[in-house]
Amino acid sequence: MESVSSALSPASAVPDGGFIAVTGSIDGESESIILHRDGETIRAWLNVCPHAGRRLDYMPGKFLIDKGHLVCAAHGATFRPGDGECVAGPCRGAHLRAVAVEVVAGEVRLVAG
Repeated sequence: MESVSSALSPASAVPDGGFIAVTGSIDGESESIILHRDGETIRAWLNVCPHAGRRLDYMPGKFLIDKGHLVCAAHGATFRPGDGECVAGPCRGAHLRAVAVEVVAGEVRLVAG
């Protein structure tokens, strides 16, 4: 079986240490996805807080950042960018739902199995 991927964003659009929101299709549904760059590594998660199921951004694509950590605008849950774990706030120990991505020819692509 061949894996299918779709372009989400140019890798250069994700600032080092920063977060952006993009839209991708997961299981046939359009979803907001957070991309984070750490040097050459780009990680992705659904833009949904595990605490209350709300988006993490305070405006589309605008995120609160505290000492490099992503903070949910609704209730202050704070997520570590390396693994998406909540390290402070109402859902401590929970994780953001990871999304598989790869960088191919300078494009961040969503990977579907």
